[in-house]
Amino acid sequence: MVFQKVPHRAEPGHATAPTAPAAIPAPAPAEADETALPGAAGEKEPPVDLGPRLDGVRIVMINWRDPWQSTAGGAEEYAWRISRHLAERGAIVTFLTAREPHQARVETKDGIVIRRMGGKFTVYPRVMAWLALWRREYHLAFDCMNGIPFLSRLVLRRETRVVSIVHHVHDLQFDAYFSPPLAWFGRFMESTVASRVYRNCTTVTVSESSRAAMRDKLGGRAPIEIVHNGGPALEPLPPGPAPDAAPTVVSLGRLVVQKRVSRVVDLARSLSETHPGLRVHIIGRGPEGAHLAEQVDRDGLHDRVDLHGFLSEEDKNAVLSSCHLHVTASEFEGWGLTVIEAARLGVPTVAYDVDGLRDSVRDGETGWLVREGETLAETVSRALRELSDPRRAEEVRRACRAWASRFTWEAGGARMTRLVATELGIDPTMDTPDPAAGKKAKM
Repeated sequence: MVFQKVPHRAEPGHATAPTAPAAIPAPAPAEADETALPGAAGEKEPPVDLGPRLDGVRIVMINWRDPWQSTAGGAEEYAWRISRHLAERGAIVTFLTAREPHQARVETKDGIVIRRMGGKFTVYPRVMAWLALWRREYHLAFDCMNGIPFLSRLVLRRETRVVSIVHHVHDLQFDAYFSPPLAWFGRFMESTVASRVYRNCTTVTVSESSRAAMRDKLGGRAPIEIVHNGGPALEPLPPGPAPDAAPTVVSLGRLVVQKRVSRVVDLARSLSETHPGLRVHIIGRGPEGAHLAEQVDRDGLHDRVDLHGFLSEEDKNAVLSSCHLHVTASEFEGWGLTVIEAARLGVPTVAYDVDGLRDSVRDGETGWLVREGETLAETVSRALRELSDPRRAEEVRRACRAWASRFTWEAGGARMTRLVATELGIDPTMDTPDPAAGKKAKM
């Protein structure tokens, strides 16, 4: 995962002068044509409101992993991008997370102090103990619940605001990874325990369907706000597949059980007769990589499937933009960050009609959803037939770009910044806010 650099800032705790908001490209309306999209030559975009200043506000972001760990995914990018935006608005941000053996225990990136402690499971008690020790330090905590909550509300002071971040309900993920007793325990922690601990805390999720699933399955009654995933501003559209090119599909993301990437690999075999010359590209790394390599060997797909592993941003975009179709076989997502990533390059997505993906894919416009009673192969075949018509392909390509232009990290960060101000009772019109001034934030 590659992150863009941001301008240098002073270390947390040092005095900084308020700065004026930078000009950020504004999202284009969905119906705009290509020349009106951000990144088009000659366009001058108006500045976007980045949210109120948060100078002096001390925030802790608690997340299971950080973006530089081997199994990091969209949730980690989300937590880091939001943290970085809050720091750019003047907040003093600490990022609490687990630690892999090669990582430093404490380091500073982009003005954010990263503190790593514990492993995959021991991170939970270690973080609770650390927060209990530093419970007076923070005005607000973001508690990212990746299935199991950190229960920060139990150890932080009552005056410290806690915002829970939940990307999606993890019930199916517990079943995929754990034995029935452990899966039951995970569901119990995510629903019964978390709904009680965070009953008075605002919750943030990333899509309408995730919010609906949380209400339906987890039973919590706390307010649930939606702050979408983002992405960089659109750049000029790279060349797409040649009109006479053989059909190509790509899968982008972590190679883990719930992504079911083996189904995408199998398309090279199941669609070989209806779509001669079909080639499948797999971009990403993870524990399922070895199993996918075995599948390619077993089915003799070396001449039709490319397992790229991790690619640099430039190489990844080159492969993505050369493909006709992006395919995700995931059985659940909070949103589908890779869907928008492909759409920014004009590449539509085929995905299952499940929570999160039914929000990020606009069926029939920016992609196709696999409905109940359909198979992945049938939907991919139908999509490739439609895209073989140059006029239809160009229509979908433009729709993808317009849809993707609506989602930027600046917009998501601004929304989260306003939420922080609301939680702390900060007047957003103040140039240099006092984080202890609001009724909710008296320390």
